[in-house]
Amino acid sequence: MPEKTVNEIPRDLRVMFTKGNDALLRDNFDYAIALFNQVLVREPSLLECRRALRNAQHTKSKGRGGFFKKVWSNTSSSPQVLKAQATMHSDPAAALAIAEEILNSDPDNSRAHRVVVNAATALDFPQTAIMSLEVLVQNSPKDKSVAIEFATRVAGTGDVQRAERLLQELYRLSPNDSDLAQALKDISARRTLGEGGYDKLADGQGSYRDILKNEAEAKSLEQENRMQKSEDVAERLIGEYETRLQTDPNNLKLLRQLAELYTQKKQFDRALAMYDRIKASGMGNDPSLDRAIAETKMRQFDEQIHTLNPAATDHPERAAQLTVEKLTFQLAECQQRVEKFPTDLAIRFEMGALYFQAGKISEAIQELQKAQGNPHKRLAAMNLLAQCFAKRKMHDLAAKTLQNALREKLVFDDEKKELIYNLGCVFEAMGKKEEAIEQFKLIYETDIGYKDVAAKVDAYYAGS
Repeated sequence: MPEKTVNEIPRDLRVMFTKGNDALLRDNFDYAIALFNQVLVREPSLLECRRALRNAQHTKSKGRGGFFKKVWSNTSSSPQVLKAQATMHSDPAAALAIAEEILNSDPDNSRAHRVVVNAATALDFPQTAIMSLEVLVQNSPKDKSVAIEFATRVAGTGDVQRAERLLQELYRLSPNDSDLAQALKDISARRTLGEGGYDKLADGQGSYRDILKNEAEAKSLEQENRMQKSEDVAERLIGEYETRLQTDPNNLKLLRQLAELYTQKKQFDRALAMYDRIKASGMGNDPSLDRAIAETKMRQFDEQIHTLNPAATDHPERAAQLTVEKLTFQLAECQQRVEKFPTDLAIRFEMGALYFQAGKISEAIQELQKAQGNPHKRLAAMNLLAQCFAKRKMHDLAAKTLQNALREKLVFDDEKKELIYNLGCVFEAMGKKEEAIEQFKLIYETDIGYKDVAAKVDAYYAGS
């Protein structure tokens, strides 16, 4: 049974799903989880509901964890995991429901997510399986077999480029790993088959004449797939695609490729015209398309600012005006996505960051507090939330937020340096000179060139 959209389920379930989303937005997590689970018992194929349930489960669990809770949770869920595994062969839908019961209280439970993957595979729910595989990769980032399985499943849904990027990043870290090299080769071959028409030939839908024609275009495809084409190649591809478009005006792939090429050539009006044609076709209901249009318009603003004459007397005013116009557009565009995908906490984080940039601190705080529920954006949201509190002179709240973030951040990387630096600045603003310098010294010990840490530490010792 294929995964369904909200429009494909009965009306009473749509109403229940909407109530669940409303409860989630009000932070009534228990009620939201209960409603989402009721919907999924009747319609386990409703992908959007399962995604909303994941958001609710993760958001509810934050702040209630700790090592001992995690150990207890994994141990206490073992009988349910065994029950789900025993049910798998006879009733994968029931096994999936049991796994969700475990995830309601322990959303990162790897054994439960493995049950979800297996049950979703049996039920032909590819995106559901991918969601849980992504958690398994996060839980065990060094487990290459899980990473390869994740990438292979992603490629199986048609998103071959994302799968390639995932494996390329792993292979970059382990360039001598033969398993990763083979997996990357297999997925790259899958993309080549799709582009060259060999998959259709295998299904009896194509011909060797088509293959030979595509092989003649191999160089064009290779150049087309480069991230940044040279000027002459871009010009040639634009000419080729425009010619092909005359005989195939409704080819959406051609339209999008032309839009990307025109954007690269900084011919933004032409790029946006291509995107408008895709939208007008009625086939452009794609979040990635909306994002591409927004990025094109933002690049257009950047180019307008860049090409201003710095010697002109009105240069500062024009630059400021265009900057405001760009930010206004970003806020409006992001707000549309928030309204369209209200449970997507990554968009909530983006909205909060834009509000902060615009000086709308109350609005930023509200969005960033919600965004903390996204495990991928949690620390970044806490960092920016602390800066919001600092702007309001709520330095005690800012310090507490940063300290909480640092307790969760174990790896000493650039993100942790920024958290430490910001905490030091908050202590400075509070007049706590000793606490501030202790933070700056933590960075000084490993990275003397980070921001103005050297100047701060040197000045402290010079004055002591």
